[in-house]
Parts: sequence; structure tokens; C-alpha cells
Amino acid sequence: MRASWLNQVEVYFSAVQRKALSPNDFTDLGQVGNRLRAFEDRYNATAQPFQWKFTTSDLDDLLARLDRHAADHPEESLPRLAA
Repeated sequence: MRASWLNQVEVYFSAVQRKALSPNDFTDLGQVGNRLRAFEDRYNATAQPFQWKFTTSDLDDLLARLDRHAADHPEESLPRLAA
């Protein structure tokens, strides 16, 4: 599976908002710029690749369990879209 580069941009800006810009207690744009530059420096110094814990085998197991559940409980199953 691949994520869009836009997803990565959204993750970054979410982190900026949570870790650098909240609460919004700035009195001028210079403070905002300084805070963003400091955040970027720290982020770049400490960033590490994300370690996925949910593997393709885990996904295969989950899909198999869902298929078994759907077969055992057809009244609860949602219709599947054709590929």
C-alpha cells in the first residue's frame, strides 16, 4: 500500500498545529515565524521513519475473518462492490 504525498503533508501540518501553534498566544507574526522555524529544526533533528505494526499478513488475516463472519451472518453483511 502507498499513501499519497498529500497524506504526509496533512500529517506534518497536523503535528505543526498540535505541537507548535496551539494555544494561539502570539502577539505578532514574527513570533509565529520563530515558533515555526524552531519546530521545523526540532522536527528535522528528531524525525524517524514510521514503523508499521499492521502488516500485510495482519490485513490478510483480518479480511479472512471478515469473510468468515459475513458467511456465518449473511443478514448482517453489507453488499460487496465488484472489483
